[in-house]
Amino acid sequence: MTSSSRVRPAAVAGRFYPGDAATLQTTVDDELARAQPWAGPVPEALIVPHAGYVYSGPIAATGYATLANARDTIHRVVLLGPAHYVGFEGVGVSSADAFATPLGDVPIDHELRTRVLELPGVQVHDAAHGPEHSLEVHLPFLQRALTEFTLLPLVVGRAPADVVARVLDAVWDGAETLVIVSTDLSHYLDHDTAARRDRTTAANVINGELDDIAPDDACGAYPLRGLLIAARERDLVVELLDLRNSGDTAGPRDRVVGYAAFALVPPNPALGHSAVR
Repeated sequence: MTSSSRVRPAAVAGRFYPGDAATLQTTVDDELARAQPWAGPVPEALIVPHAGYVYSGPIAATGYATLANARDTIHRVVLLGPAHYVGFEGVGVSSADAFATPLGDVPIDHELRTRVLELPGVQVHDAAHGPEHSLEVHLPFLQRALTEFTLLPLVVGRAPADVVARVLDAVWDGAETLVIVSTDLSHYLDHDTAARRDRTTAANVINGELDDIAPDDACGAYPLRGLLIAARERDLVVELLDLRNSGDTAGPRDRVVGYAAFALVPPNPALGHSAVR
């Protein structure tokens, strides 16, 4: 980074995750060590939650643990999440040169940013990025799971699925690129009601049922729908890795938020998988 570089500061360090670098590193490493081992291929994409680490950290770690064999292979991360604070149409990129976390600065991929800004529905939207946690909370996990990478962070507003899919088509470049969609599931239902609803949503994600995934089912529904279109075009299957809610991790059970982790991988006929449809 040069002295003239613009760095987007961490907005939720010390709230959603530890603000102290040593504590944060230990927290992330411990979550990854406790995660269920993954015997499948390195995912081409992940779907992971974005709440405070005490609530969704174990579920997110289940997703990131699948990258253990790709530490030195993945060099680009395309990270999409919903806009919680600023309403807008389309997809927003940041004009910053890096995103900061207590573990250091993550450099922005200028080439990919230039590429997507040529597409309809994509704009620079720093106001949406400034306070947004749906992308930031994933960066410490990525900083510990991968050796070195550049980042294309995309805040997705009210964007049609085909717009998001076109963005992904423009930047999804083989094994060195990992696509991540950040989403939580149901919000503020009781534990058992949430579990039933989230199982239905998980089935819709696995089966690629775009029209049955509403923002009330998944706050990241807009980027999620676009990912599922792009996954179908690549003949990827969606594997459910983890499905829990805050009542299972650290919160009360009368008002919970649902979380899931999914891996998108090539089909394996030996396991009887079918493509996303």
